[in-house]
Amino acid sequence: MKRIKLLAVLAVLALVFAACTTGGEEEPDATDAPGTTEASDTTEATDATDTTEPADTGGEGDAGGAVLQGVIDRGTVRCGVNDVLPGFGIIDENGEFSGFDIDFCRAIGAGVLGDPEAVEFMPLTADARFTALQGGEIDVLVRNTTFTSTRDGQEGATFLFTTFYDGQGVMVPASTGFTELEDLADATICVLSGTTTELNLTAVFNARGIPYNPAVFADNEQLQPAYESGQCEAWTSDSSQLAAFKFAIEDAGGEEQFIMEEIFSKEPLGPAVLDGDSAWAQAVEWSIIATVQAWEFGLTSADIAAYDGDDPNILNFIGDGGFDPGLGLATDMNVTIVEAVGNYQEMFERHLTPIGLTLDGGLNDLYTNGGLMYVPPYR
Repeated sequence: MKRIKLLAVLAVLALVFAACTTGGEEEPDATDAPGTTEASDTTEATDATDTTEPADTGGEGDAGGAVLQGVIDRGTVRCGVNDVLPGFGIIDENGEFSGFDIDFCRAIGAGVLGDPEAVEFMPLTADARFTALQGGEIDVLVRNTTFTSTRDGQEGATFLFTTFYDGQGVMVPASTGFTELEDLADATICVLSGTTTELNLTAVFNARGIPYNPAVFADNEQLQPAYESGQCEAWTSDSSQLAAFKFAIEDAGGEEQFIMEEIFSKEPLGPAVLDGDSAWAQAVEWSIIATVQAWEFGLTSADIAAYDGDDPNILNFIGDGGFDPGLGLATDMNVTIVEAVGNYQEMFERHLTPIGLTLDGGLNDLYTNGGLMYVPPYR
């Protein structure tokens, strides 16, 4: 009798447990992740729960590769980008997307699909970028976006290999004679909304007791003319962006600009994917890493396919002999990537050197040259 009673109790507990696991709180939908903004900030944002093809949603919680398979089935990578940032992401005079970040999108297309042109570019403002990622409108965000703890924890984003180490600075017209932050007391400062830049500006100026007036804009297309017309006495952004716009303003015959020496934040920029699909994250990560590893090996777009040496690490890298790291991608993906966009140095010098940025032992140089570019080994 006691045994029967015990079995009955266990049965009841099992039913209670089943009810708790099936009828309790659900995992948050991608569009309900903390920190999201209204879907109206994007172009027809899609609720991940309304789709009939989970492979295309980029939804959370599927480590089995739903996003990767969705990209393969669709035949294109949907890449969220900037289209108004010289050097990093613009639409050029031919109406084509061009820039350092744009080439990383193409590297992902080459690595995953074997075709650098198999990319759909989606221009996004800073305010709309995470909404688009959470809503499954894009597969990957490659848009000068800073990796932070709150974005990692609240935006449902997984940040991958840092493609550019940056820091926040301030630019002013050279005629002002301003050279340090304290010179900007009571000044109006242009800044983009929905960015770490806006948060850093508040934190640093308040901590130093420097009064200022923020002029907030949704994108650089609005901010730049406001700055050039004198609505703001200063412009704060990542130093790389300031260098890009300094070049653009002066190249167009505008007033000479001065970028202050002080850098007052850390801004590691890199691609981000939605949490929950490790197969897709790995595919993007290693497609990006390929450009840096090729640089370290001394392989360029012109010669990678012709390598005939016997370095086992390089042979693994180019897929010679059938080396397969198990990513579910072509074993010669790195050759396809580098032939299409070049190594990291080639990409940097093609897009960023013309706007005044250099490697030269800085943070974005190889670790062997004193920089931070260091990638895992191919073995």
